[in-house]
Amino acid sequence: MARGRRGWGGGEPRGQAGPLGALTLAALAEGIQISRGATGPSQGQPPQEPKEPENPTEAVTTPRTEGLEPDPATGDLKNEPCSSKASSSESEPQPWEPEQHPQCLLAPGSLADFALQTVVCLEDAGISGTHALAFSLSSALEAQGGQLPEKVREVVQGLHGQMAQLVEGRARRVALRALCSLAAEHTQEVVQTLLPHSLPCDRAAAELWRGLSRNQRVNGLVLVHLLQEVKGPPQSQGLSPSSSPGPSRQDAKPHTQALAATRALGEMLSVSGCVAATRGFYPQVLIALVTQLHQLAWGVHSPQAQVKVRGPPSNHASCAVEALKALLSGDGGRMVVTCMEQSGGWRRLMGSGTHLEGVLLLASALVAHADHHLRGLFADLLPRLQSPDKAPRLTAMAFFTGLLQSQPTARLLRDEAIVQRLTAWQGDPEPTVRWLGLLGLGHLALNHRKARHVGTLLRALLDALGEADTRLVGAALGALRRLLLRPRARARVSAYCASLGTRLRPLLDHCQDSVRASAIGLLGTLVGRCSLRRARMVRELVLGSLVTLLLRLQDPSLDAAQSAEWTLARCDRFLHWKLLEEISTMAHYDSPEALSRTCGRLVQWYPRRASDFLSQAQGYLRSPEVPIRRVAAMFIGFLIHHMDPDCVNPGLVDSLLHGRKGKLDVLSVRGCWDEAVRLCARVIHGCKKTE
Repeated sequence: MARGRRGWGGGEPRGQAGPLGALTLAALAEGIQISRGATGPSQGQPPQEPKEPENPTEAVTTPRTEGLEPDPATGDLKNEPCSSKASSSESEPQPWEPEQHPQCLLAPGSLADFALQTVVCLEDAGISGTHALAFSLSSALEAQGGQLPEKVREVVQGLHGQMAQLVEGRARRVALRALCSLAAEHTQEVVQTLLPHSLPCDRAAAELWRGLSRNQRVNGLVLVHLLQEVKGPPQSQGLSPSSSPGPSRQDAKPHTQALAATRALGEMLSVSGCVAATRGFYPQVLIALVTQLHQLAWGVHSPQAQVKVRGPPSNHASCAVEALKALLSGDGGRMVVTCMEQSGGWRRLMGSGTHLEGVLLLASALVAHADHHLRGLFADLLPRLQSPDKAPRLTAMAFFTGLLQSQPTARLLRDEAIVQRLTAWQGDPEPTVRWLGLLGLGHLALNHRKARHVGTLLRALLDALGEADTRLVGAALGALRRLLLRPRARARVSAYCASLGTRLRPLLDHCQDSVRASAIGLLGTLVGRCSLRRARMVRELVLGSLVTLLLRLQDPSLDAAQSAEWTLARCDRFLHWKLLEEISTMAHYDSPEALSRTCGRLVQWYPRRASDFLSQAQGYLRSPEVPIRRVAAMFIGFLIHHMDPDCVNPGLVDSLLHGRKGKLDVLSVRGCWDEAVRLCARVIHGCKKTE
């Protein structure tokens, strides 16, 4: 058989021994099967091809007795020459004797050749010889696989090369059985040999990985080695998107190994039942995949830093996400996958600026639908919080923050330890760390067991309202709202009403829509949840913010406008205005009549504050938002119309009409040439004439 004598690429012959044909291997397998019942192993030689007999199986099935001498004691035949004729016939090829034990079947030097030749013969074996080939190859590897560590890579490379040529299903299964036999003894060598074929992952490598995953004896061992490859070497300390865009050239190979291991993990985890093999290190696999997504998002595995691989470029982040989906789905977490898809969590995980948001969404989905892994995740995260590598540390912080939503998980640590850790993050120079700390404080605010720490939480949250980063401000506003919703913390929060109002007023006009809407909503929550002892203080806060709330009913942001309507409804109930109909009409129909009635009530109830209302509204005439400028002009006109002329400052009216002292003229406000504004201007002119 010419194919058996050539290497994997069709090169020079592998050795001096003759080829192993399908018939010879079938006879060899039959001999191995017969020898299962033999007693006492004996040293054997590598199988050699016998001369072609008339009956191909005669040389194996009929033991030869010539040249054997009976034992004087037992009468059994011994394998010893009885004359010089027997010794002279040693040069002739002798058939393999069935009495030999398979454990001593082959010498270590020829076991690799036997395995390679057997794989070459797979395609030509046919249906009848496939089972014999499978039995002989797997038996030899299982019996003596530990004796050829230096040949494992060559055998695995040969198996990979033959997979693309093997068409018949039985032959492919034989190759997979041989690979699993090797992996049982030489897991690391098998994994290291297959990884270069996994980036990109060709069809043969994918089938070999899936074959390993179906074997329950070796899939756990292979997964452990792949997990170590995914983790890779530790990154340099202080890595950031700006300071370290990618790894150095000498680190490119390990990074490529990590990407290849991720693809191999995805292939293995896609096989039904393989996820069960991760029991004991499931949280580590989950965290490792999410951490690698963080590194990919930052460009640590950028194409410029990787060694070149054959094949078209592919999205490595998508492969990591698919591996995550397979890991979660295989463990009964299909609802986690669904929640992530509906909330855009997978897309956020792959984004450079939104990765940590994706981690938080994943943690929330795990808390809601896969709480059986939370304890293991929490335990594996704690050491990573002190990691010198930035990507693993931030990923662990985001997971830690998200898992605090689970009260049973939060009880695994002392309350003081969690609060101390989160407040310590507020002193970190990295804004992202402070943001995660504020989110964690917000989750603690929902925990009824943390009521005695409300003072500590409040001080940290109030300080965060002055941050320049909008993420920090938004997180602090959300945490304060959760605190106000807790009955036990309501009195403590009301005690900080003055400080909260001072920091809250500038945020009502914040340039960020989400921050503005959250601040307006927090004011409504504070009004609705304040204690009776703080009613006077809350009343002053409402009147000081009333003009802003009325004008924000026409906010271009729908969220901010709805928050303003909701907050004004709480204020109406708190101060007994009975203006709910007017508030709703102004919000939904932009009614000048409703605004006029509201201004008339305000002048009637708070005559001493009318001038303050005018001054506040005058500032909004410079707003860059056209709807706000327009409603501010209407508010000023109606307010002056309802005020006592003796209480109206003539200088204020002149400045509004003629733009004195740099004030903006109502008639020159761009985009406000509608009938309502002209009506307001005529009202102001009427007030001017009555003086």
